[in-house]
Amino acid sequence: MKIVDGKPVLYHVINQLSHSKLLKKIVIATSTNTDDDMVENYAKQLGISCFRGKLDDVLDRHYQCAKKFSFDTIVRIPSDKPLIDPNVIDEVITQFTSNQYDYVSNFVYPFKYSIGTEAEVFSFKALENAWKNAKLPSEREHVTPYFYKNKEIFRQTSIENSEDLSRFRCTVDTKYDLELIQKIYSNVKKRPILLSDVIKLFKANPQLAKINAHVKTGGYLRSLKEDKK
Repeated sequence: MKIVDGKPVLYHVINQLSHSKLLKKIVIATSTNTDDDMVENYAKQLGISCFRGKLDDVLDRHYQCAKKFSFDTIVRIPSDKPLIDPNVIDEVITQFTSNQYDYVSNFVYPFKYSIGTEAEVFSFKALENAWKNAKLPSEREHVTPYFYKNKEIFRQTSIENSEDLSRFRCTVDTKYDLELIQKIYSNVKKRPILLSDVIKLFKANPQLAKINAHVKTGGYLRSLKEDKK
């Protein structure tokens, strides 16, 4: 709910997604924690459907949400990505539908997209399989690790970017990230803002990428420690 260019970060995520040619319905899947009451209220203001589920078991939240809305295919976009590129989303969806995959993403290792432009697409059948069988905290909190840890079960692939852009961080986890996003939105006036627009800005103003270049986040690593426990 932090403000960027006069609107909450969540608004910009939704606005970017609205320019996808292939998405049919957007649902905000937040938690039942009272802190997220403001998210549900804001969703109502935007006229966007909202589902509320478990705080830490995000896999269950996704499953119950998809079940409620009878989704056959789910596109997962975390809400800390106000520069998610609708063209990238459509590219991942196209790859998913072209060969009847169970799971497709645009982050493989080595990851070549800018951090903050990650997109995942998976079938409800695959989601239900993971929901039934994923046991570890990291698999429940981060939704999709069970997919890429079980390549023999799920038909999956990833798309790669031609240029390595992984040095650029366009997600919002810290105050430094927020500062950078605010500057990007101030400098790029077109909407939606595409990945190519951001990279053009970075290359013209190299100092911008230094604002959050030092930031390292380890939510998944923390979950792995819980796995050991």
